[in-house]
Amino acid sequence: MSTNELSEFKNVLLLRREQLVKNLKEIRENIGGLQNSEANDEADFATISSDSLLGEVLSKKQQNELKEIEYIFKKIEDGSYGICEMCEEYIGMDRLKVKPHARYCVDCREIVEKNAPIKKNISNIGYKKFI
Repeated sequence: MSTNELSEFKNVLLLRREQLVKNLKEIRENIGGLQNSEANDEADFATISSDSLLGEVLSKKQQNELKEIEYIFKKIEDGSYGICEMCEEYIGMDRLKVKPHARYCVDCREIVEKNAPIKKNISNIGYKKFI
């Protein structure tokens, strides 16, 4: 990867990080406003609860993306940016252009995604209780 390409990706990641921080601040303010609002009836309470839950879900998703971006900045610093964490091959430029904080190449990402539901299902049935 050329220095110019790396610089481009870094700028894209910086802009995305700024946007995520701004979004998270707005979500926190909105949730705070909802929690301070008065519910006059069950419909108001349901709306406030629903909006708060949606805000929390969005917040968690964006916090996770922010953590991924911070992790990628460490990879940029140590020179391992753009290298798949599974097969250690270069991640394609097309993939990085779509998701500059990608940790896996397309092939390895498919493997990770196929295995992810298995882990979730095992944890959902209390598998750890039996170990």
